[in-house]
Amino acid sequence: MKEHKLGIIMNGVTGRMGTNQHLIRSICAIRDQGGVQVSPDEVITVDPILTGRNENKLSALADRTGVERWTTNLDEALADPNNQIFFDASSTLHRSRFVEMAAKAGKAIYCEKPTAVTTDEALRLAKLCEDAGVKNGAVQDKLWLPGIRKLKTLIKQGFFGEILSVRGEFGYWVFTGHDEDQPAQRPSWNYRKEDGGGIIIDMLCHWRYLVDNVFGPIKSISCRGATHVGERIDEQGNPYKCTADDSCYATMELENGVLCHFNSSWTVRVRRDDLFVMQVDGTKGSAVVNLRGCQTQGLGVTPKPVWNPDIEQPIDFYEGWSEVPDATTYDNAFKIQWELFLRHVALDEPFSYDLRSGAKGVELAEVGLQSWEERKWIDL
Repeated sequence: MKEHKLGIIMNGVTGRMGTNQHLIRSICAIRDQGGVQVSPDEVITVDPILTGRNENKLSALADRTGVERWTTNLDEALADPNNQIFFDASSTLHRSRFVEMAAKAGKAIYCEKPTAVTTDEALRLAKLCEDAGVKNGAVQDKLWLPGIRKLKTLIKQGFFGEILSVRGEFGYWVFTGHDEDQPAQRPSWNYRKEDGGGIIIDMLCHWRYLVDNVFGPIKSISCRGATHVGERIDEQGNPYKCTADDSCYATMELENGVLCHFNSSWTVRVRRDDLFVMQVDGTKGSAVVNLRGCQTQGLGVTPKPVWNPDIEQPIDFYEGWSEVPDATTYDNAFKIQWELFLRHVALDEPFSYDLRSGAKGVELAEVGLQSWEERKWIDL
């Protein structure tokens, strides 16, 4: 058996997303399944090492996940030639320093999004990796969600005819911490602009790669942000002023003429199928997509409503939709992209989701903020 053993520095994964999606459900899952099977006689295996500032958190996480290696000395981990990959899930404002260190050490680099808070900085980091000749990537996990994969199959099969519009609703209520027994479920830095927080920089990065890859390149955007909740309680129990946007209302025009509107909010209560729901309307049919499911309604079963508010609505608009069946067993979206990146590093297979691609998401967020400030449409 030919083995490609990859040491992976996992920096800043003691947070919620880093622990659950990247460490436990991706790297540990790949480890526990015996690696990424390339062929009957070839496999890629992983050997993670956890790095960060807090010794107690690292030790506890390593014990919990069965990871044998951890250290607070990042320089030492980068100097080890057995560690070929550097992954960063730390705070966005610290990312450039870590990427610079890893590129200088000649490591392949994989980052959470956003890769930076400005387009110039995101492009600088991409060019830094390109000039250093190191493979690099940015997390774009939503492309591999089961619901999105089903949607892409429908588009490929021509189900929609001509796609006309896309409407997405994302978000949920994040508790402020003011009320007893209702602690905040997101870190306080998310609501401070000076710490890299804000839902526009967070979510427009996602909508950029999702829209670009599924529906077509974005041409221009009109965006309105808001800070609906002005004060929250931090991790120490102290009130603080919210300086970052907690809601975003964005309309995007694509180069092919499709219009996309996405609402993103941490101040909304959910009355829909999931935390993210997207409706796609076309001349021949429509689909409603959530994280795992996809329901369709074709032209032949589309009802013909008549406006009459004086009687009870005779049509049940939830009927007439068909669930797209699972075509396969869907793996974790983060894990799927991790396996693609591991194949890219070990086998030199193509990987288009690089840091330059990630910079496009930062661009959309930055232009969205500019659109909000200047109250106008802006071309990308």
